[in-house]
Amino acid sequence: MSFKNYTDCLLHAFQAHPKSAEVVKRKQEILKGVSEFHNFTPDSVLYVGFNPAILAETVNKIAVTHISEEACDFLHEYGIRFEHIPSSNLFGLNTKFDCVVALDEYFTFAKTDQEQKNNVEELSKLVSEYMITTCKDYKNQEFKDREFSVPALVRSKNDCHVYLEFHDADVHDRNSWKTNVYEIVGNKMNFSGPFDRRALFFKQLAKFTSDAGAEGFSVHKNLMYKSLIKKNYEHVISIRFDNNGY
Repeated sequence: MSFKNYTDCLLHAFQAHPKSAEVVKRKQEILKGVSEFHNFTPDSVLYVGFNPAILAETVNKIAVTHISEEACDFLHEYGIRFEHIPSSNLFGLNTKFDCVVALDEYFTFAKTDQEQKNNVEELSKLVSEYMITTCKDYKNQEFKDREFSVPALVRSKNDCHVYLEFHDADVHDRNSWKTNVYEIVGNKMNFSGPFDRRALFFKQLAKFTSDAGAEGFSVHKNLMYKSLIKKNYEHVISIRFDNNGY
């Protein structure tokens, strides 16, 4: 399954959340923090997958890619004006955005190093100012801690939604695994996956983005990101470009 299916799990958790407005505010504050760091306010943003931050987006041009029809319908119902760009149309797209937002460890959703590099190059060509992503510190993570994400609970008015991620490691490659997401509501369970994943290290991402034309790479020590479906924190990373020319 693809990244858009993974972010559908985030959508379902958001829809069940009793304090959704606070969730939107927290996610948007992270993007604002990066904007202030770069001293630049974007006028156009491309979101990769569904993220609650888009619901408080104030830029003039919003685009979304790697997103399902279900998530698109939700955004339309919410009143968000955006352009949907199918992921198959990204390659060769003759458009640039001031900011590209690829959260929830987007670049780890790949089978190989080369696929990760290709995904970085694909998005880097669409950025004119900076890109924002998130990633765990895999270099300092013990291997035993990779089997499960820390489970998350969303307690709605009528139900408890329990989210559990199981990471099935490749027996031949310690940096490769498949993620399975389980949503348990009462005595019912929804399953999403498997999702091909691969560890990504900060220096590796810095090299990939540098090769793609990046001029700066920052791991924001004062900003941490947490998904709705797990309690693990992810580091917020921004990559600065100067792609104003075509």
